[in-house]
Amino acid sequence: MQTKTPLWSILIPPATLVSVGVVAATSAGPLGGVLLIPLTALLFAAVFSAVYHAETIAHRLGDPYGAILLAIAVTIIEVALIVSVLLNAPPGTSEVARDTVFAAIMIVLNGIVGLCLLTGGLRFREQEFQARGATAALAVLGTVAVLALVLPNFTIAEPGPVYAPPQLIFVAITSLALYGLFLFVQMVRHRSDFTDPRPTEIAGPKPGKRQMGAALVLLPLALLAVVLMAETLAPTVEHAVTRAGLPAALVGVAIAMTVLLPEGTAALRAAREDRIQTSLNLALGSALASICLTIPTVAILSIYLGQPLTLGLEAEHIVLLVLSLFMATLSLAMGRSTILQGGVHLVIFGAFLTLSAMP
Repeated sequence: MQTKTPLWSILIPPATLVSVGVVAATSAGPLGGVLLIPLTALLFAAVFSAVYHAETIAHRLGDPYGAILLAIAVTIIEVALIVSVLLNAPPGTSEVARDTVFAAIMIVLNGIVGLCLLTGGLRFREQEFQARGATAALAVLGTVAVLALVLPNFTIAEPGPVYAPPQLIFVAITSLALYGLFLFVQMVRHRSDFTDPRPTEIAGPKPGKRQMGAALVLLPLALLAVVLMAETLAPTVEHAVTRAGLPAALVGVAIAMTVLLPEGTAALRAAREDRIQTSLNLALGSALASICLTIPTVAILSIYLGQPLTLGLEAEHIVLLVLSLFMATLSLAMGRSTILQGGVHLVIFGAFLTLSAMP
């Protein structure tokens, strides 16, 4: 870890935000190739800047605090974007929260976790982690996911895959309560269940107070730059998807992947450095924050606006969700991983992408 914050990591976030503002003021609709290439390069530079500042905070605070901070920061920005879409959506359009949360869970649980397990298995044959921490996260994730995304299909208080307002309030309170309980267990009561089981120290000196302060300011700035640049590039992606004759749902998947790039990149780097515990803390914490913070927020907004909120998944997506939770439990229950678990999760992720393209 460097003792001074690199200049590029300081300049990239504001440069990206300025570029977003210039494009928003001067361009409308899909972008041409002349603009697309430098903006895409800025997007990835902002991702690496966010990863650098997240790792600075994680190094200073230690696991699992750094992972928690990154997950919550990304999720707050995601929630803000979802709320803005809901506020501007025409009446009857209320699937955006469901689709975004489901895509985030599938990307994290199968794409990010699968890549981390496969990469770690290829480099180190097998890696060890705390099974109790992983299964605790999966228990909360599975409970909230089924309550929020599956059970609405089987209630009869309201027609369609929606909850009645009292039911929606119960799910919102339950989601927040379980997430708060999980954070208490992770940070206080059973913190050792989420730390690396090997008695090793991270090489290099810890960042100083000035570097830590800079990271705390620049991390949310970099994450905001990533999300806004993703939104700027979204019309171009949508145009390409439409021209190719693919379902519009792929646009949401592409945006979700872009938003999750900082956490995914940080998790993959940790797996390559034989720190699979950090990878799992980042991945599972991201999925938990996404669903446990998004559902209560959109529930309150839905009740306030009097707009029904579609939460129940389609049948094929329910199958994929249950399969993902089941396989994740099997993969992470033993406290050791090999390339096999990574390969299985990537196959499920491939099925998710295939069904997104060809329902």
